[in-house]
Amino acid sequence: MATKAVSDASFESDVLTADKPVLVDFWADWCAPCKMIAPALEELSEELADQVTITKANLDDAPSKAAEFGIRSIPALILFKNGQEVARFNRAAPKRELAAWLQSEL
Repeated sequence: MATKAVSDASFESDVLTADKPVLVDFWADWCAPCKMIAPALEELSEELADQVTITKANLDDAPSKAAEFGIRSIPALILFKNGQEVARFNRAAPKRELAAWLQSEL
């Protein structure tokens, strides 16, 4: 598995103080669109490994971070650079669209 699971406890070390950009995928087991984009995110995690770290934050494991960042619907992808949110993508989309968005923000 190329993507890394993050939780409320690991969020600061895994995301906010990371040495390269980090994409956080807020998701849940019951979310069908989240499951639809998971394979694309896995592939992008491997393809873009030198540019970005792709992580997954299950709402059950990161409820306070989901609340802190105002997650109202999932999937919600948030890109962080230097500990700051720089971009959001709030829907399921094909891999090529996810890749184009992510690369435009890196």
